[in-house]
Amino acid sequence: MKQDRRRFSMAPMLLLATLLALGSFWLLQITRAPDNSAGPAAARTEPDYYVDNFNFVRLSATGEAQYNISGKRMVHNPADDTHTIDLPVINSLARERPPMTARSERAIVEPGGVKIHMYDNVKLDRPKTPQAENFHLESDYLMVLPDEDIMRTDKPVRLTLGGSTLNGAGMVANNATGELSLASRVQATLPPRQTAIR
Repeated sequence: MKQDRRRFSMAPMLLLATLLALGSFWLLQITRAPDNSAGPAAARTEPDYYVDNFNFVRLSATGEAQYNISGKRMVHNPADDTHTIDLPVINSLARERPPMTARSERAIVEPGGVKIHMYDNVKLDRPKTPQAENFHLESDYLMVLPDEDIMRTDKPVRLTLGGSTLNGAGMVANNATGELSLASRVQATLPPRQTAIR
């Protein structure tokens, strides 16, 4: 009879211990499960890093310097993987091409550095070489394709080539081949032709 009483008195204890174990297991599963009620995490829009007074050199497949980009500050934008640069300067360094320097107030570099968009007070200079006259460009916008050494704009441009001045809207300049084309509204001022004195 005493043993039957012990069995009955232990039954509630055993039931309570079982319920506590099941409750603990359920609570553990709840805390481990991902919370999808809040929806997907919001994409980061704030810059995630920046570099001050930087100088980046791009090398060719053979290890030679192709061009370098320097600036006052470079900020990475994780939302579209672009870089914004304050006071950028781009120098063409390829030995087989005339050296060229482009500068502006700001620039946006697309992922991989394949396109660089330069904005506000854009100036591009190429000094005189034995093969070509000095070249100077001014515009509000210039897209640079540094790997191809090509510059484009759909904005008005002012060009100085030696003693000649060209104004127009829309331009494509290929530093590798020396080709230059203006799309529309072209006005040219040419220096007077030199005549031999006899």
